[in-house]
Amino acid sequence: MAIKNYKPTTPSRRNMSVLDYSELSKARPRRSLLAPLNKKAGRNNYGRITVRHRGGGNRRKYRIIDFKRRKFDVFADVVTLEYDPNRSAHVALVRYEDGEKSYIVAPHNLKVGDKVVAGPDSDIKPGNALPLMNIPTGTFIHNVELYPGRGAQLARSAGNMAQLMAVEGRLALLRLPSGELRKVPKECMATIGQIGNADHFNVKIGKAGRKRNMGWRPTVRGSAMNPCDHPHGGGEGKSPVGRSGPVTPWGKPTLGYKTRGRHKISNKFIVRRRNK
Repeated sequence: MAIKNYKPTTPSRRNMSVLDYSELSKARPRRSLLAPLNKKAGRNNYGRITVRHRGGGNRRKYRIIDFKRRKFDVFADVVTLEYDPNRSAHVALVRYEDGEKSYIVAPHNLKVGDKVVAGPDSDIKPGNALPLMNIPTGTFIHNVELYPGRGAQLARSAGNMAQLMAVEGRLALLRLPSGELRKVPKECMATIGQIGNADHFNVKIGKAGRKRNMGWRPTVRGSAMNPCDHPHGGGEGKSPVGRSGPVTPWGKPTLGYKTRGRHKISNKFIVRRRNK
């Protein structure tokens, strides 16, 4: 999908770019596959802000995506390719032979009219879903499950893909988009190919208002605050941090401080960490 640049008619237009959505359907999303999505504005069930800088933004409806792909050996036609405001990837509306419709994450080069299928004996082609033990070594995959039957949790955003490195015993070795090498059970489902809309990360937002439409509020630097509001605040003119290193507004170390627990259950399945 191409990126469109406009003539610099205003200062913000000069640095703004948008995706070319001409390949996507202009039809309304399937109503039976929509769910309400209430805004939380970064608050938890006590009403306290747990994620800062969130609020406002356009209204959205959630698209119910089939991340499990457990409808085996039933072919489905791709009806439309659609925009999804809740994720960076686009989604495809598929219609199965028995008439059921569902949304799946659209892989690269999937077109309207193509057929997709899930099951252990499916062909190795983009959009088809198989257990890892039935996929040839070296294949690029996405929408990978961490636990059989739970639904895809790995490699789900635009342009991402993992690679199946080996299948040994009851575990499969994957190389994830972050560079991490990790093992998952070989019964986990995965979809063939790379996720589409790879140009998503090359888009320039261009102006603050566009970020507000996405539900993000302004972020203020700690060094621009008063000392009562942030440990970095205060001082005459620009001042250094003035302690052993940068901290959060609540005094916890940040920028490289490790917060992962020593007894994380998944640690034993990670062969090589992403940050090594």
